[in-house]
Amino acid sequence: MMKSPFNPTGVVGAGYFGTAVANLLAYNSDVLLFSRREDVVNEINLNHTHLGAKLSPRIRATSDMAEIAHSCDLIFPIVPSSSFRRMMQVLGPHLRPHHIVIHGTKGFDLCGLEEKDIEKPEVAITRANVRTMSEVVREESSVVRIGSLSGPNLAAEIMAGQPAATLVASRFKEVIHAGQLALNSQQFHVYGSYDMLGAELAGVLKNVVALGSGIIGGLGLGRNLQGLLIARGLAEMVYFGKSLGASSQAFMGVAGIGDLVATATSMNSRNYQFGTRLAKGEPVEEIRKTMPELAEGVRTLRIAHQLSRHYKLHVPITTMLHAAVFERYPIDKALEYLMTYPYAVDVDFI
Repeated sequence: MMKSPFNPTGVVGAGYFGTAVANLLAYNSDVLLFSRREDVVNEINLNHTHLGAKLSPRIRATSDMAEIAHSCDLIFPIVPSSSFRRMMQVLGPHLRPHHIVIHGTKGFDLCGLEEKDIEKPEVAITRANVRTMSEVVREESSVVRIGSLSGPNLAAEIMAGQPAATLVASRFKEVIHAGQLALNSQQFHVYGSYDMLGAELAGVLKNVVALGSGIIGGLGLGRNLQGLLIARGLAEMVYFGKSLGASSQAFMGVAGIGDLVATATSMNSRNYQFGTRLAKGEPVEEIRKTMPELAEGVRTLRIAHQLSRHYKLHVPITTMLHAAVFERYPIDKALEYLMTYPYAVDVDFI
């Protein structure tokens, strides 16, 4: 068993991925896991179980955010993107510049807009309205050493003990090193990157492609079409990334194509599940109500669609998925449009 100099390590968010990360961290240190629900805290501390999985006895749960900050120098916030800023507004006042924060949330924060505004076609969303999670951490705390956890990390597979890898991206070498010391084990390998914006955008945008791939899977249309969608979806991810200030390099690595393939081909992906259920005729609201956790791609799809309109991007997959999910456009018509879309060349983004 390796030992981490960060002991205990903190995790904020006891959802599927937060719990999986806590179990990984427990190979190398004690872990303090935050949940705002007292019943979850009691279940973890009394039974060492949560979400149907056995947890390491090195994990202790708490509902006290201040305890996380005061006890842990290295903290992993992993909560839904729509709640991330509210969480940081509670955690932030307890943080100091000596803390290292590596978030594991794959989504956008909206700045200067209400959540309901993303549903209004007359509202223009620009880069000024969009924040990555690392930018939220910077705005809501005094923390400087910030990182992002991204890669093909399906929580169910990690909890089952299957081998996996991830990427810790940061402008600071010491943050990458901290993530590696905390997370590396025989079952889990941590790569590093200095392109944090690219890694974050790749982790966010692949969820939209996974929705589309789930639709193809739900319709039983085969791997050929899924492969085509993933390839063209990657191109759209790069176009979006460049419009928001990232280079194309991060999209070719673990956080980009690696995460995209895993998320867009597995029923363990919530976004893929959402797409399959939509293809089978379930209404969007019914799917959202009955999924245990939010499929981040649904919210991201709305934001990405608005961004594409503002920046005048040619992103037919995003356009057609938005029409199918939110505008009741027939799925078969959307697929027909995509199959006949006149792409000029294959690879035009490198």
